[in-house]
Amino acid sequence: MTQNSDPGPQKNREQPPERISTGVERLDDILNGGLITERSYLVRGDPGTGKTILGLHYLTKGVENDETALFINLEETTEDIAQNAAGLGFDVDGINFLDLSPNSEFFADDQGYDIFESSEVERDPMVKAITDRVEELDPDRVFVDPITQLRYLSTDEYQFRKQALSFMRLLSEYGATVLFTTQATENAPDEDLQFMSDGTIELGYTSTGRKISVPKFRGSSVENGNHSLKLNADGLTVFPEIRPDKHNKSFVEEKVSAGIPEVDELLCGGLNRGTVTVISGPTGVGKTTTGTQFMKEAAGRGERSVIYLFEESEATFKQRSEAINTPVTKMCERGSLKVEEIEPLKVSPQEFAERVRHEVEVEGTDIVMIDGVAGYKLSLRGEEDELITHLHSLNKYLKNMGVTVILIDEVANVTGEFQATNVGISYLADNIVFFRHLEFKGEMRKVIGVLKMRTSNFERTLREFEITKYGITVGDPLTNLQGILSGSPEWDTSPGHRSND
Repeated sequence: MTQNSDPGPQKNREQPPERISTGVERLDDILNGGLITERSYLVRGDPGTGKTILGLHYLTKGVENDETALFINLEETTEDIAQNAAGLGFDVDGINFLDLSPNSEFFADDQGYDIFESSEVERDPMVKAITDRVEELDPDRVFVDPITQLRYLSTDEYQFRKQALSFMRLLSEYGATVLFTTQATENAPDEDLQFMSDGTIELGYTSTGRKISVPKFRGSSVENGNHSLKLNADGLTVFPEIRPDKHNKSFVEEKVSAGIPEVDELLCGGLNRGTVTVISGPTGVGKTTTGTQFMKEAAGRGERSVIYLFEESEATFKQRSEAINTPVTKMCERGSLKVEEIEPLKVSPQEFAERVRHEVEVEGTDIVMIDGVAGYKLSLRGEEDELITHLHSLNKYLKNMGVTVILIDEVANVTGEFQATNVGISYLADNIVFFRHLEFKGEMRKVIGVLKMRTSNFERTLREFEITKYGITVGDPLTNLQGILSGSPEWDTSPGHRSND
């Protein structure tokens, strides 16, 4: 006999913890919503990495939200902090300060932290000043900069850790959410302070510039990796590593025409939307011109395209395009094309990806062209595997969003042995369109061909390619010409074949 049991009242599912903003939008994204309230977080980094600036972002955001914000400054005076903050556009009027720096008025007669003996730590006036100020304000947000200055109150590391832990417990008892920085030295590292924090935010440097990472965050997952960080006139700007799997958009799988019948025939109708195409070849062969041709045709359909120039100035590009009947200036004026000149050594891969995301998600861009891959690699200032990693993530994101990608890749060989790509990116490409210079009968001539198309068939012949003042001209298949890829072309004079020349 089966007995029915009453399961009793169901327990309510635990609500997600409340979060508050750090004041830096993209850092909140990395933290999946911001800091968890009533917890403490360690901010680590060498001098000059931006720890205090992050604290100012955090506190001023609290003031904007009508929260009580307290800055406990243990190193710089309030006057110096306010002056530096003003230079970055921060208004600190709404922030409460507790100036316990060695040169502050708190220490009379030029006395500093060395006035305290370890036996006096529990009853010293600094602890009382902190306690009184916290009780008076009951702050929502507290920033302590840097907590390692409390070492001057102790004669050994045990006493310091005890003092720091008591300090953090005091703040947590009042329900404050705390950021605290450290000033580590070779003789006084800060690894021991991580145990008392609920999370760690690290600021530092990589080969591509400043970085920010979150190696520890209790109670929630975060975006791992070394995210890019920039210090500018507005304070800190964060550029997270792009996560392709978090971005998807439905789109119609269709052909993207070049508007040149012969090129479309090579591609069996054109490029497939939402794919990556590498256009490769030596200098001066017509790679950028061909990529722009797809954008010219897209403009006629009412679509938007973006060209990122890593190796050529915008003025030169426009001048060249206008000279061959490609009206890029009018396209830019109408909003169907944006041309952005990128200085590789000043833009990190993460910042560049952020710009691309804006164009795709805000401006509705349909085609993105990167000209060229070698210039993009300069922005990494690292190894080739870094190029592949970042470029793969960016391309995967664009494909997930239904964007058609064109990568311009310059190969070194003008003639001679065939080379598909220069930096080993062929596996990233769904399609490879290549160009070749060849010398024939005392003339320099060009050919175009398709080496690879993952998602459709394609024409496996080569065609002569020419750029005139009227635009691009592509000839019939060169079925009688052999040895083009080797750089030594010869006409097939066997019976049944006739020269195309």
